Amino acid sequence: MSIFQKLASSEPSAYAILLLAVVIASGLVIGHWRWRGLKLGTTGVLFAGLFFGHWGFHLDEKLLGFVREFGLILFVFTIGLQLGPGFFASLRRDGLRLNGLAVGVVLLGVGLTALLPVMLQLDWPAAVGLLAGATTNTPSLGAAQQTVHTLSPPLGDREALPALAYAVAYPGGILGIIGSLLLLKSVLRVNLAQETEVFRASQASAGGNLQRQTLRVANPRLIGSTLGSIPGLKELGVTVSRIRRASANEVELADEQAPIELNEELLVIGTRHALEEFSRVVGPPARHDLLSIHGSIQSRRIVVTRRDVLGRTLGELRLQPEIGVVVTRLARNEAEWTALPELQVRFGDVLQVVGTEASLDKAAERLGDAVHELSETQFVPVFAGIALGVLVGLVPLVIPGIPSAIRLGLAGGPLIVAILLGRLGHWGPLVWHMPLNTNLAFRELGITLFLACVGIKAGGQFFQTVWSTQGLVWLGASAVITVVPLLVTGFLARRLFRINFLTLSGLLAGSMTDPPALAFACGISKSDAPTGAYASVYPLTMILRILSTQLLVLLWGT
Repeated sequence: MSIFQKLASSEPSAYAILLLAVVIASGLVIGHWRWRGLKLGTTGVLFAGLFFGHWGFHLDEKLLGFVREFGLILFVFTIGLQLGPGFFASLRRDGLRLNGLAVGVVLLGVGLTALLPVMLQLDWPAAVGLLAGATTNTPSLGAAQQTVHTLSPPLGDREALPALAYAVAYPGGILGIIGSLLLLKSVLRVNLAQETEVFRASQASAGGNLQRQTLRVANPRLIGSTLGSIPGLKELGVTVSRIRRASANEVELADEQAPIELNEELLVIGTRHALEEFSRVVGPPARHDLLSIHGSIQSRRIVVTRRDVLGRTLGELRLQPEIGVVVTRLARNEAEWTALPELQVRFGDVLQVVGTEASLDKAAERLGDAVHELSETQFVPVFAGIALGVLVGLVPLVIPGIPSAIRLGLAGGPLIVAILLGRLGHWGPLVWHMPLNTNLAFRELGITLFLACVGIKAGGQFFQTVWSTQGLVWLGASAVITVVPLLVTGFLARRLFRINFLTLSGLLAGSMTDPPALAFACGISKSDAPTGAYASVYPLTMILRILSTQLLVLLWGT
């Protein structure tokens, strides 16, 4: 200990780096320990920081604040970049109802938290920390702490209460979410095997995945019209990539201006439902798969990397009339669509392109196809986005009924900006693309720096608090914040909307932004089905969790 004290006075920078490195390394080791299939993950860094803080290891307040806030910004900004492309789509699809239920979970938790200072005589900074810990949402703790730090007059020693309460509530939050899922399964008498079969059947009937099928033209009303004018082609969202004339053996590239002949065969791509409907217009399935017939027509996956094509639609690119290729599919992240003319291309999109070898080479040159660029991070757009996020976080927002202006702060500002930039994709030469591995690395670096600083600062008071009467009250209150919203929402979702339990478990795990609960839901169902609902509600829930703790701080602290 004396060696560290001497180092802290003689080499403060070296001491700070050494302490943070030791805390993070030991915390990650703790986080990888498993107990009955559960582990703390990066939250182990918080508890390592608490231990070191308890043993008397401290950092300069200004340095501690800088590292903590910078880590928080890295964390929320990388989250926003990843969530941005699919955020608004998650609100439009079947996720609209799921997001409504997730909002209900958030609001119930916030409402219960708002009652704690009155009913249990809790200090309000502790109540905010309990909300963050009970919902296992670390960014909301960061947002609350950053907002608390801006209050005037300052809270002094009470600024440590959110982190203390969070640390007390967090382990119970994980167990409470899992316990709620098990209780709902028992009370609702759920048969998981039956739920899995029903879910798979509903997914199959929805036919969301793209398929291909060869159809034979048997509708005499189509004779003489062009391929691009077939009724339902655009409405059903199908594309035609190959064609074989009735009197020919060779397969040709499908040309929208080509006249249709009776008994010719078309290779069509679309969802199962769309293919069934299109078959009623064109004709029955053919005996041959045109894809298996050898010829000069080939298929290639081409990656969009050229800056001058970004934001343009497939129709505007005019790849078929100018180059002689047909785009059949567009893949982005983990989603895939048929290549309709109105689809805009973005950096990193993967296009399935059909044509001759020479025309495919020209298409690759036109679109970029520089695969190595997908593994490169453009740091100028990243730091420009962070700077913009910090500025947005400082802008005061006046809301009627609230005595002082709200600021999104260093958590909310960068998060909102990152979501918008991730959705925008590019602006001129600036492209907001970050490889997934890089995104995860920056995210983990940010959250570990944040948690290490939070733990070190709160460690001096943690153990005497957790074993006190006050600590037991905190545990009970956090259990209520965790369990009650989940049980109420879960019961209503099942009884009123008849939501499949696999979807429901993903919804509830996502409403708490809790990966261990998602892993548990997938484990008990022996299926990845809960991940769809989790991904649908996660973005909106994350934003609401961050903003709600800030709102509570401002309502109570001003």
